[in-house]
Amino acid sequence: MKSFEDANTMGKEMMDHSLKSYAAMTKGVQAIASEATDYSKKSYEDGVAAFEKLAASKSIEKAMEIQTDYVKSAYESFVAEATKMGELYADLAKEAYKPFEGVIASATK
Repeated sequence: MKSFEDANTMGKEMMDHSLKSYAAMTKGVQAIASEATDYSKKSYEDGVAAFEKLAASKSIEKAMEIQTDYVKSAYESFVAEATKMGELYADLAKEAYKPFEGVIASATK
């Protein structure tokens, strides 16, 4: 009878850990989606502003300066966003794994 109770307790614990992991994953995915949306919106707005400046430029030199500044800004923004997204994905993995740390540690002993 003891083994049935142990199995039942273990099943409940695993379900609890799974639900906690799912909640952490949901929260992480929402953060990633929000960040991607914000970046897309800002990137679009920056591109439109650069195009408007480019269209209003009176000389080739000014147009090249505007284009160069935009490309540099867009690249720096992309690198910063890629770093931030990488951190968000790493945090997501850590938080989703956290409920199972104790179970995995005891299983590997």
